Amino acid sequence: MFKTPVLISLSAIALLSCNQVDNQPKQESNEEQTVKLYSSECITEAEVVAAQGQWGAGIVKIGKVYSEGGDYKQAATAHIQNLYGYDLGSVLFKPTLASEDQFRETFDAALSYFVGGNETYPEDKGFAIAPYTKVRWENSGIINNVCNMAIAMGNYYFTTKTGDEIKVEYTLGYVKDANGALRIVVHKSALPYRPE
Repeated sequence: MFKTPVLISLSAIALLSCNQVDNQPKQESNEEQTVKLYSSECITEAEVVAAQGQWGAGIVKIGKVYSEGGDYKQAATAHIQNLYGYDLGSVLFKPTLASEDQFRETFDAALSYFVGGNETYPEDKGFAIAPYTKVRWENSGIINNVCNMAIAMGNYYFTTKTGDEIKVEYTLGYVKDANGALRIVVHKSALPYRPE
């Protein structure tokens, strides 16, 4: 007996909320807000390669600033803000040298991995302040056939101050923000398997 009036009331409320008075500001839907965060332009392979170069240069810069006694935390902050999509939504980040807190889903967790010093992540020694002098990329492949996301997989090599290279495997997922810059939303890296 009460089901019909309740449905009518809910329908009326829904209609009223959709038909706002003209002098009230229109509320944007979640879909309209999301569209502003991302570009509708397709991601090219060349853009992925360029973004990889920026990431490597950023890691080298953080280490250089650290070695010179500069504000390496600020360098790492800029690196994350420019190249990762934490401000766009979720980022799935599984760094190479993280085993206790393996997944870094927040900006602060990512910053801790790169520079250390965060008591919440005591295992972090500061990956980017090792420091490295060069990062070389070898893509096994780049998939960009869905237009608004690209995924790259391969090996990257980190050159130490002594000239040794450390080989690391990676998978990176990219989206393009509203300004046309590629931003990392998936980052998984690991040392290669070594059978005992």
